[in-house]
Amino acid sequence: MSLQSRYVLMVAMDVAPEAEALFNEVYDTEHVPFLLEVPGVRAVSRLRGQAAAFAMAGQVRDLPAPAPAYVAIYEIDDPTVLTSPQWQAAVERGRWPAEVRPHTTNRHHGVYQVR
Repeated sequence: MSLQSRYVLMVAMDVAPEAEALFNEVYDTEHVPFLLEVPGVRAVSRLRGQAAAFAMAGQVRDLPAPAPAYVAIYEIDDPTVLTSPQWQAAVERGRWPAEVRPHTTNRHHGVYQVR
């Protein structure tokens, strides 16, 4: 993945296990497409953390699955995109607000400038 924008919004969260299938379906088929319609949103990448191992300093170390488990990277032109009327409308469209958002916890948001 090569970032094509000057800024990214990183959104991380956990989801209740019983709502995970709905979470992924709505995120992929509604939430991301709606946000990609917002002027200034260039791309969205979704990730799910997993346990792994890595070598460092002559040792192999176990890495537990990260928490929160899910991360979305929104490539945006600049931070003002996130307060635009179009963004505000898009985050409230579809089933996300009423059917999915209540099942999410441990939510973290951060904006980063790409270097």
